[in-house]
Amino acid sequence: MRPLRPSSLPLPRRRAVLGAGGVVPALAALARPAAATAAPAAPSPVPSPGRRADPEPLPSDAAVAREVRAEFLHSWQGYRQAAWGYDEVRPVSGGRHDFFAAGHSFGLSAVEALDTLWVMELDEEVAQAADWIEAHLDPVADVDMPVFESVIRLVGGLLAGYLCTGRPELLTRCRELTDRLLPAFTASPTGIPYTRVNLRTGAVAGTAPPLAEIGSNVAEFGLLSRLTGDSRYVDAAKRAYRAVLERRSSLDLLGTTLHTETGQWLDDVSCAPNPPVDSFHEYLQVGGELLDDRELRDWYRLLTDAVLRHQLVEQDGLSWFRQVGAQDGRPRGTNQSELGSFYAGLLAKGGDLATARSYYRSWTALLDRHPVLPEQLDFATGEVRSARNDLRPEYANAAFDLWRLTGDEEYKRTAYRYFDALRTHLRVPGGYTVAEDVTGSPMRLGDLTPGYWFAENPKYLYLMFAAAPRFDYARGLLSTEGKILRGAVRPGA
Repeated sequence: MRPLRPSSLPLPRRRAVLGAGGVVPALAALARPAAATAAPAAPSPVPSPGRRADPEPLPSDAAVAREVRAEFLHSWQGYRQAAWGYDEVRPVSGGRHDFFAAGHSFGLSAVEALDTLWVMELDEEVAQAADWIEAHLDPVADVDMPVFESVIRLVGGLLAGYLCTGRPELLTRCRELTDRLLPAFTASPTGIPYTRVNLRTGAVAGTAPPLAEIGSNVAEFGLLSRLTGDSRYVDAAKRAYRAVLERRSSLDLLGTTLHTETGQWLDDVSCAPNPPVDSFHEYLQVGGELLDDRELRDWYRLLTDAVLRHQLVEQDGLSWFRQVGAQDGRPRGTNQSELGSFYAGLLAKGGDLATARSYYRSWTALLDRHPVLPEQLDFATGEVRSARNDLRPEYANAAFDLWRLTGDEEYKRTAYRYFDALRTHLRVPGGYTVAEDVTGSPMRLGDLTPGYWFAENPKYLYLMFAAAPRFDYARGLLSTEGKILRGAVRPGA
């Protein structure tokens, strides 16, 4: 696993460092949160998930939807004004950032934003973004591309853009790009993909993919196979999954990283739902649903039961997931990453609703101390392991999934509280930015709007409150990057 990157470098989507600590201690008595004006003098366990006293009434759904749409537009206009055609904007300095390779842009933020713009009925902006993509996105650039990020961001974004707009050139560009990524899978002797591939030459590199990089592609590849009638894409994704499942332990647990060419585990720590394995599990459920694939569903159930059996820790009304040895199930650590908070929604979709609710309340309780969630904490001690916030969408994702399944007002209320904190602390004149430290007051800000911001946080929040006519709430399916892979309702189509 690699160290957290400074704000000047590309941010991992669902991959952050998780240290391996000692044996899980009993959770201590739960303390009141520290004063809002300063960081706590010493770490303490996460506050208990009691109800907030006399909560203020929410604005109407329509009013919240307008607020979210306005904030999305504020950040989008910041990108348009300072970094149009570049991958990402630096909203404080007015600069721009190339995510994949210095000196080369794929218009990442425009690709990420396509279906969000569309579902918010910002059709002029959709047309301009799609025009730029069709004119400038180069799928044969001489660039060594990270396969995982390229699939969930670019392939997924182009697919969702096509489904929403019906513009055939977006699908053509998507297929051209995917064909250039495919050698990462087909050149592997095990089916475990290489982590990087040169789009022009097909040269592959990177032989230590974590599970998320191995398995976060079956939804996009499966959908592309359906749309094109070409089974190569879904076949590659399923081969990679089989390679992992064949190497599970006798406890049905998985390590974190495999060697592409030997198929050997490079570690033996089961750290789900934390990165860098998180979306591996997510895509078993999403892919099973999208493709009506019983094998994927069965694999999801098998692995989820093992995680719940060996890693779930419940104490004082809070649920967390410890790290354990994949071979022996022995405790290895008590780290929890904000990127893992999505798991509450995934568990609910997979049928484990009680655990899903409990795990969501654990993260909601943390908002009493840190209205903007830190990247990492030790759930046993309350120690913040990384005080950054990288505009992650996972908590909002879980709120959306749980609300859609249950209709419970709790999820709207907590999602609005989360949204209001982002607006209060991370909004700048040029849009929204990451935070370098959320534990102080005022929070110390960075200078980057990650491309995934345009795909996720505002979309989840908007869909919760907008009753959006362009989204089928009963059938809609979103990718790990928030892309609408099923459920786009095109007017007049």
